[in-house]
Amino acid sequence: MADLTPEQTGARASLAEARWAEFKSFAKRFGRNRLGMIGFSITVLLVVAAALAPWLATHDPYLPSLTARLTPPGAEYWLGSDELGRDIYSRILHGARLTLFIVLLVIVTSAPIGLLVGITAGYFGGWTDRIFMRITDVFLAIPKLLLALAFVAVLGPGIVNAALAITLTAWPPYARLARAETLMIRNSDYVAAIRLAGASPLRIMVRHVAPLCLSSVIVRMTFDMAGIILIAAGLGFIGLGAQPPLPEWGAMIATGRKFIFDQWWVAAMPGLAIFIVCLGFNLLGDALRDLLDPHLRQRP
Repeated sequence: MADLTPEQTGARASLAEARWAEFKSFAKRFGRNRLGMIGFSITVLLVVAAALAPWLATHDPYLPSLTARLTPPGAEYWLGSDELGRDIYSRILHGARLTLFIVLLVIVTSAPIGLLVGITAGYFGGWTDRIFMRITDVFLAIPKLLLALAFVAVLGPGIVNAALAITLTAWPPYARLARAETLMIRNSDYVAAIRLAGASPLRIMVRHVAPLCLSSVIVRMTFDMAGIILIAAGLGFIGLGAQPPLPEWGAMIATGRKFIFDQWWVAAMPGLAIFIVCLGFNLLGDALRDLLDPHLRQRP
């Protein structure tokens, strides 16, 4: 690679400084949002718990102990034990790994699919737009959980199949969002100048339109994480998600419902984990929307 000229080096340095200044401004504004910081803290806590689960757990999450079955919360079992004497605290920690795996698998598959469909439909318009959007409308017309149930019934139970089924129901909102953003961008002077310079439609969509849609997509992704967790827990609750003995939170609630009146902690503790994590993602998404939406963006 040829050496950069002093002008190019200075331009890159100026760009890096501008991006760093923008990041510091964003971090400063985000730090003022107390609810956003709470959501961010919960999200970080979830990631840390998932990453350090083997070291933070106090018991083997899979090893039963029939002599300690249905033990209430205490010094030995911090959140109690289940019907097989397994430590609920340790199982929740390891279940956080499954939760993050499902969320990340769904996000990294559904968001690009929706982004591709929406940008293509919005940029080309005409029959391409009509066909893609009618397909999107069909998926949007069916409730997500019902559609996920249908797909996972065909694919079979399992954590990966559940994630793929949720993916097939999660991409339409991204497509609608990306299409709306593209319709506002495609006729702008910025895109027209690039088109006149000889750029291909593919290059324009990938290099110049998609980056402008990312802020809205990121906000949508953050909000969708809570919904993904709830759908995954619902599938696990009815036995179509992660299979025993995996410590998936929805499956833990399903086994604990038989003891809900006398040994309430068996179902309540994983349910509380789902509530806290979903609340964290919603608070984080709300803060990101306020900061990244140009219509709601606050000045530093």
